[in-house]
Amino acid sequence: MRAALPVAAVGGALRKGGERGSGSAGPSMESCDLGDRQDGSIWRRKRSPAAPRGVLVNIIHSVKGYHSKAIRFLNVAFDSAGDSLLAGDYQGNIYVFDLNGNRFSLVQRTMQACTALAFNLRRKTEFLVALADYSVKCFDTETKELVSWMRGHDSSVTSISVHGSGRYAITTSTDTAQLWDLDTFQRKRKLNVRQSVGIQKVFFLPLSNTILSCFKDNSVFAWEFDTLHCKYRLPTPVEGSALLYKAFAVTRDGRIIAAGGKSNQLHLWCLESKQLTRIIQMPPKVRAVRHLEFLPDSFDGGSNQVLGVLSQDNIMRFINIETCKLLFDIGSNEEGISTAAISPNGRYIAAVMENGSLNLYSVRALTQEGNKPPPPIFKVEDWSKCTSEANKLTMRVTSGRSKRPCKSKGSKIQTRLMKLQVNTSLANKENELPGGLNKKRLQALLKGFGEYPAKYRMFVWRSLLQLPENHLAFSSLIDKGTHSAFVNIQNEYPIKNRRLLRVLQRTLSALAHWSAIFAEAPYIPLLAFPFVKLFQNNQLICFEVVATVVVNFCQHWFEYFPNPPVNVLGMMENVLAHHDKELLQHLIKCNVTSQVYAWPLLETLFSEVLTREEWLKVFDNIFSNHPSYFLMIVVAYIICSRAPLLHCNQTADFEYFFHHRNNLDLNVVIKEAYHLMEATPLDIHPQRMLDDFIPLTKGQYPVFNKYPKFIVDYQTQERERIRQDEIEYLRERQLAHELEVKAQEHKAEDEAWYRKQEILLEAEEQRRKILLEEEEKLAEQRQRLAAVKRELKVKELQLLDASRRRFLKYQQDQRQMELNRLNDEIIRKASMREQERAATVQDVEVRWMELESQRQLFEQHLIKDQETAKKEMKEEVDAHRRKVDLEDHLVQKLMKIHKEDKQKPQIVAEENLAQAEQKLLDTDWRLQALHKLRHDDQAREKRYEEIAKLLHDNRVKEAELLKAMREAEEKKWEEVIQKKAQLEEEQKAAAAADEHRKQFLEGKMNEVLEVAEKLQREDGYFERLRDLKTGHTERGVELQQVPRSGNICLNDLSSLVPSSHDRRQEDLSRQEWELMAEVRRLRQKLTSQARTRHPPARLPATPWTP
Repeated sequence: MRAALPVAAVGGALRKGGERGSGSAGPSMESCDLGDRQDGSIWRRKRSPAAPRGVLVNIIHSVKGYHSKAIRFLNVAFDSAGDSLLAGDYQGNIYVFDLNGNRFSLVQRTMQACTALAFNLRRKTEFLVALADYSVKCFDTETKELVSWMRGHDSSVTSISVHGSGRYAITTSTDTAQLWDLDTFQRKRKLNVRQSVGIQKVFFLPLSNTILSCFKDNSVFAWEFDTLHCKYRLPTPVEGSALLYKAFAVTRDGRIIAAGGKSNQLHLWCLESKQLTRIIQMPPKVRAVRHLEFLPDSFDGGSNQVLGVLSQDNIMRFINIETCKLLFDIGSNEEGISTAAISPNGRYIAAVMENGSLNLYSVRALTQEGNKPPPPIFKVEDWSKCTSEANKLTMRVTSGRSKRPCKSKGSKIQTRLMKLQVNTSLANKENELPGGLNKKRLQALLKGFGEYPAKYRMFVWRSLLQLPENHLAFSSLIDKGTHSAFVNIQNEYPIKNRRLLRVLQRTLSALAHWSAIFAEAPYIPLLAFPFVKLFQNNQLICFEVVATVVVNFCQHWFEYFPNPPVNVLGMMENVLAHHDKELLQHLIKCNVTSQVYAWPLLETLFSEVLTREEWLKVFDNIFSNHPSYFLMIVVAYIICSRAPLLHCNQTADFEYFFHHRNNLDLNVVIKEAYHLMEATPLDIHPQRMLDDFIPLTKGQYPVFNKYPKFIVDYQTQERERIRQDEIEYLRERQLAHELEVKAQEHKAEDEAWYRKQEILLEAEEQRRKILLEEEEKLAEQRQRLAAVKRELKVKELQLLDASRRRFLKYQQDQRQMELNRLNDEIIRKASMREQERAATVQDVEVRWMELESQRQLFEQHLIKDQETAKKEMKEEVDAHRRKVDLEDHLVQKLMKIHKEDKQKPQIVAEENLAQAEQKLLDTDWRLQALHKLRHDDQAREKRYEEIAKLLHDNRVKEAELLKAMREAEEKKWEEVIQKKAQLEEEQKAAAAADEHRKQFLEGKMNEVLEVAEKLQREDGYFERLRDLKTGHTERGVELQQVPRSGNICLNDLSSLVPSSHDRRQEDLSRQEWELMAEVRRLRQKLTSQARTRHPPARLPATPWTP
């Protein structure tokens, strides 16, 4: 019934019992209020090992004022040593707590909340803090100054992981992870993911150069730090075991990773095999895991066994992942934990409580027997019968504590037995070991269980070997540096783990500096390597364990150096001969000596033939017994292997057997060794030859000179000589190599120079070809450009010619319009003249009718006055004749003047018009020539000559035209003069003869009519003309009465006047039209000749040059 109690009930009972115990007998919990102090003490009295509930101190930060309040702590972080604590609160105050010095100090005020802290940098006084503005800052705790400011995140930084060297850090937010170099504070790499995936956590694995990235889709990737290449990816969990990971924790040796999330299950992954090794099921009250962290132990070799699990109920439970037992828990429903951090040395737990305070727990107080109930009764549930693989891996956590059982007689017997044991321990003081252990008890425990607990094995070994921990002596050995014998140890032992190789090199160098024999013995690295691998995190313990093993368990090994320890091998051969003579005879028959079957096991300390767990179990027994047990277990291993050894006949088979792992039951070997220890006679027992266990002395290590010093010195001298020779040889080889390298360099330089010259020549030739091609292309481009220019010029000239043609056409149209206008004007004037002439004829006819009527009247009066006017008529006719002659002369003069006045302006106007037209053409040609001659310097003079010649020809033509017009004018005037002379002759002939009188009178009458027409336009002239005509009529009447001798008749005269007048008018009109037609014809002829002789200038299709 008691074994089936639920875990929660047991845990609650233990907490209540603990609280009652602490309230009644234990000391009260220490409290520290930081207040407004910048430094001070953490606790006021000495720390008690039996702190209530394990709490060393409760730290709060209260602010006093009108409204007193407490400022919440948000994050905590330990330094690499685990003795200092860094804490940040909501207002950005960063405190450092020195747990050994009992001091705290305010190192920085960031004025904003911190989201993550890191205090394990390479420079111990520096720390990293992630702030609410997404930045990361580095501060110094001593100077309290800002060292660097790193930006690049777009969301809050949730975690900071620092590399083991302290030189690199990874900051993680939900969307990105960034790798920083803490020497330069520059970002080296950045990990971006899809927004749908998200990053859960990215951190360095301890003791390795591997980066582990965990994403929100449960994928976990491992990356190589140097190259950032993906090393592997953890597979998907088996069916039925998948959960959303939220929290992660890794052991200090980097082999196991624990993951938890929104479930009461924990997954344990082995990073070496990449397999899910175990699923731990938490108690039912645990529904989700918020934080995971392993509890370090100085004696577990980094393979942490205790895991702290912070769940949704704010209680942090610590369980053993091997036994799945609940060891202890911190926090409660009333005082819940928000987050926690565990010191690297495993001594302290810093927890940020839900109320904002900071609790510092002592792991020793939580795990010591004084605060625990009596030995518990617990139940381990076996789930191996489940069918699914997930159920096979699942183990439930059960309480490692239970209620105290009822008192019975058994308890009394137990009490008595404990008293008896105390008395016995007082009697056997020689078996007491450091750390409160007893060797006899340990041997009894070892015989009962076959090995020590893995958690306490290192502690037991240190107690059994009684290590002095001489820090100063070990530091002096380390300060001597690397021994010359182990400078190139990596060539002989190529270990991949560089850190492990360095620890091995330091340990071997320290051994060689302690005693010279260890630099000469070739098997010392094989002997020391298992302990180096086991204690690589504590080099002092590693060195002292190896030294203790060499001093006690390797007695008489070096007396026959450089040969194997023949005496020790002889002792082992005697024991083997005593217990298994048949096997020894078989070995001798096969020519297999103890150097083949025993010495490989001794010099490697079984590391080649046993696994890690088997090796640890063997040395649990070796360290717990007399040094002779080491030899006995070697003989026991050989005896237990007799069956395969008896089947071996070849030496190589025996060598292979003792250098590789074999299928043996180690428990049988150990029991056989104990049997040999008891059954071997004293005369051949190794215990008789070997001394008892002697621990190393404190302060200084003992002198180790149990070896042939002269041989070692000789070998040392020989090695030094060989080393000097090697150095000289290497130096000479280096010189030769340098000379060869220089010669090769010179040769390479010469070849490179010649190659460079060839390349330059090829490049030059190529450049020349390119230049020629470019020149050809340039010439082609120039030709195309010239063609384009020519086309442009041709188009320009065509446009100019078209514009010139349009302008000439426009001029011609204007001239044609002017000629048409002049023709219209001439026609209009001619029509006006015809109209005036018709009007004058009508007037003349009207006047003729009037004159006819008057004539009749005059004839009537003439008849009456004929007689009276005869004499007067004669006188008047004479006077009239004289007067008519005078008037005729005047009329002729007036007509001449009128004609001259009328023709001269017309001729001048025509001449001026022709000259203006010619000058306009000349001016146009000159403008065109000047415009074109600006762009044609070569043909300028020729063009000028042509223009001058054209101008000269034009002048000649104009002169010829003028001369022709003058000749025409002279001809016309000659004709006029001839006609005038002819007229005068006719008039004279008419005056001389009667038959010509009519023509003479007609001319006179025409002249009178013209004068009358002219005078008609003047005022008062018509009356005189009428009077003149009236007088003329009267004289004509009188003339009719003249005797017939004159043959003058008025009827004849009246019939001649109109006909002669009309004929004269027609002659004048016809001459005028002929003259105008002749002028037009001459103009058209001159114009056509000018166009024919001087066509429009057409420029040649040649480019214009400036």
